[in-house]
Amino acid sequence: MSLMIHIRSMLARLSLALLASAAALLPASSWAAEYLIGPGDVLRVSVFQNADLTLETRVGEDGTITYPLIGNVKVGGSTIPAAERRIAQLLKEGGFVLKPQVSILLMTVRGSQVSVLGQVNRPGRYPIETANMRMADALATAGGIAQTGADTVIFVGTREGKPTRQVIDVENLFNPDAGRDFLMHSGDILYVQRAPVFYIYGEVQRPGSYRLERDMTVMQGLAAGGGLTPKGTQKGLRIHRRSNNGKIQTLELGLDDPLQANDVVYVKESLF
Repeated sequence: MSLMIHIRSMLARLSLALLASAAALLPASSWAAEYLIGPGDVLRVSVFQNADLTLETRVGEDGTITYPLIGNVKVGGSTIPAAERRIAQLLKEGGFVLKPQVSILLMTVRGSQVSVLGQVNRPGRYPIETANMRMADALATAGGIAQTGADTVIFVGTREGKPTRQVIDVENLFNPDAGRDFLMHSGDILYVQRAPVFYIYGEVQRPGSYRLERDMTVMQGLAAGGGLTPKGTQKGLRIHRRSNNGKIQTLELGLDDPLQANDVVYVKESLF
């Protein structure tokens, strides 16, 4: 069972890596039509054959811009095509331009952004490039989860006016029944913690620290370390584990017992 869980986890991380490759290849035009304008975005607005109506402006915190002849126009939260139609409608209704053909170019994206931090390949802030950008898309845009990243993502954001924090299993992002790959909103934060590790030393082929996979057993931990040396013995394996009160306990566990984060496995030398 633990092997199947490990395989699903690896497939989920691979899927994010493939999404990251695809995201890097997408042209800007593929998302510009769906991008939602946000505060701080810089727009260049022009009207065909009306050079005096060309304007480069920044969207205010209230989502509006001030445009010649028609004054304040609400564009925040709209797609670029919708904002173009809105300005054209106001110009026509005001009698300023008979058949206005309005074009908007997104010069600088500073508005709707999501932060992807921690153990990802390219941590930073990224624009919400489409109206339906989801958590998996945001992780892919940041290059996917790094090899050192955990199998869970911490989500921090605001929903329905209330702050929320959730720990999302990466595997559930690709499970349609789980419904955890939800839409990103401006200001959302995704944080990938460092994957838990365990340590192994003594009579093993490759002593050192290793990633602790989900439901990993002592036997699997030994295999990760390359197995025993000719001098090693499975009898009397010792596990050094920190208890809840901070003290180090020395345990003798069986091969099928589970390992925990930061366990130190010591393989003794055989006396015979």
